[in-house]
Amino acid sequence: MKSQAKHVKAILTDVDGVLTDGGIYYDENGNEFKKFNVKDGQIVKNLKDNGIILGVITGRISKSVDRRIDELGFDFYRSGVENKIVEFANFLKKFGLKPDDVAYIGDDINDLKLLKSVGFSSAPTDSRYYIRNTVDYVTNSKGGDGAFRDVADYILEAKGKFREILNK
Repeated sequence: MKSQAKHVKAILTDVDGVLTDGGIYYDENGNEFKKFNVKDGQIVKNLKDNGIILGVITGRISKSVDRRIDELGFDFYRSGVENKIVEFANFLKKFGLKPDDVAYIGDDINDLKLLKSVGFSSAPTDSRYYIRNTVDYVTNSKGGDGAFRDVADYILEAKGKFREILNK
């Protein structure tokens, strides 16, 4: 698995259940809120400094997600996506990548085809059992509780970059 992770040039992720705990919170006015984990955001700069392209493909549309992805400076962001494979093809074309160059983090049935299409697939520990049984790597953390960070650390370790980051 580390050999597959070593060749990753881009990380794509789902949002709900990966970057968040999958919960949707509403206030009394109907405004939607989501909880993100700063552990996930902390590693983004290190990934980008190491030339890794970052992207999000998600089925829901959310202003909270729009803001967080903008804050983190992801290179590619598509929300309201019905067919993730179509957007994956657009991502590959935009960045001149092959499917084997990409890692994807997903947690549910709508991620299954994409998880089977990439070079390195991963899922949070609390994802559906059939997802965990499909992927190359299952994180130690739950979605919204550092799952993205687990995958990022794993990839940076496989590339031999993690020690450099720790020693900075």
